[in-house]
Amino acid sequence: MELADIKDWIKTLGVGNHFYIGKLENKKERSIGVYQRQISGGANIALGGLDNTKTASKAVSILIHWDKYANETEEAAQTLYDKLLHVTDLSIAGKHVDYLRLDVPEPIDVGTDNNGVYERVIWLTLHYER
Repeated sequence: MELADIKDWIKTLGVGNHFYIGKLENKKERSIGVYQRQISGGANIALGGLDNTKTASKAVSILIHWDKYANETEEAAQTLYDKLLHVTDLSIAGKHVDYLRLDVPEPIDVGTDNNGVYERVIWLTLHYER
């Protein structure tokens, strides 16, 4: 499962007008970005090796880059968060997601960018079948 696959799934949730992965210069307002999140610890490999390992996980950070109004940014981020809370059945890139873990209790306010656009972040870990 790659970041582009997760981005494509997030598009279907109906929050945002522009979507991207990685660094994007001159981000447009009402954009959602998906980034790889650094995690610590080792790989989770089942006894018997990779052939016996049935699941994998992907930790991502979702950036909600919205507009110059803090309240509108908060509302958009909370709308996306609520949609993530209510996912019931999910496959991404042909891989069944067994567990979707929201790693923060609410979208995190990270202030504004250099242009005064408010941003919030949601941390998410997807556990899926390999």
